[in-house]
Amino acid sequence: MNRIVTYEWTTENVGTTVERFLRRQGVSHRVLVDLKNTENGLCIDGVPVRTIDCLPEHGVLRLCLPETDRSDTIPQADIPLEIVYEDEDLFVLNKPAGIAVHPSPHNRENTIANGLAALYAKREQPFVFRAIGRLDKNTSGLIVLAKNALSAGLLTQQASQKLMRHTYLAVCKGELPASGTIDAPIARAEGSAIRRMVHPDGDRAVTHYERLCTQNGYSLARVWLETGRTHQIRVHFSHIGYPLPGDFVYCHDFSRIDRHALHAHTLTLCQPITGEALFFTAPLPPDMQAFFPNYTF
Repeated sequence: MNRIVTYEWTTENVGTTVERFLRRQGVSHRVLVDLKNTENGLCIDGVPVRTIDCLPEHGVLRLCLPETDRSDTIPQADIPLEIVYEDEDLFVLNKPAGIAVHPSPHNRENTIANGLAALYAKREQPFVFRAIGRLDKNTSGLIVLAKNALSAGLLTQQASQKLMRHTYLAVCKGELPASGTIDAPIARAEGSAIRRMVHPDGDRAVTHYERLCTQNGYSLARVWLETGRTHQIRVHFSHIGYPLPGDFVYCHDFSRIDRHALHAHTLTLCQPITGEALFFTAPLPPDMQAFFPNYTF
């Protein structure tokens, strides 16, 4: 299926080439190449134009985005997907703990990608898997997936420019201070392909938090990040002495929960084509809520 996108322009863009105008809108070089190679991929008021043509005083620029990629090698699997939001350009899903986002050599069939492949097959639509960012297998909560190459590029730009923002909820052992910032560099632990650690030679990592409540020796924290290092929240809270229970790498306490107690709670972004501000929440899952049965948001 082709995605049709239209743009209008203001007087300061009159005389600008189509290519320069679209690059200013965030359209990638790859998408521009696909548009140039698609019959009637670029039209103004129904008339085909080239990327080197200039914008007239008035009109509507129409893009016909072909789907040139396929993810046919991803097996289909009957995996329930909690779709929080869907439009022509993106999905927002509430991912449960225990399921990975991307397939791997050791996990080919129990991922979000497999569930989406099955959904697209039911809809009889070509499937391309485009996850924007990722969550660890045992982190629950909100993730974004793009439906086409244009939205993928624009959403990736939002993420890299910190315009797409998550807040997380974390259960920590101990009574966490009321609020704070952890500014401590993170590096790969020597001899491990998985473990990370705070180390002076690592990459700068900054985590902000506020304590929401404490009960029975555990704290619930709202967390937001300035940087996006691997395992950043888990490493930082372990570093300051308040690790997340159920973490098989950083805290081997499985007495109350069997996965690290971390949840992507809110998500803020802009719809990549229209620019509309979007905000989503995913409630605290039962295994984390069980630590604080009387707490409500």
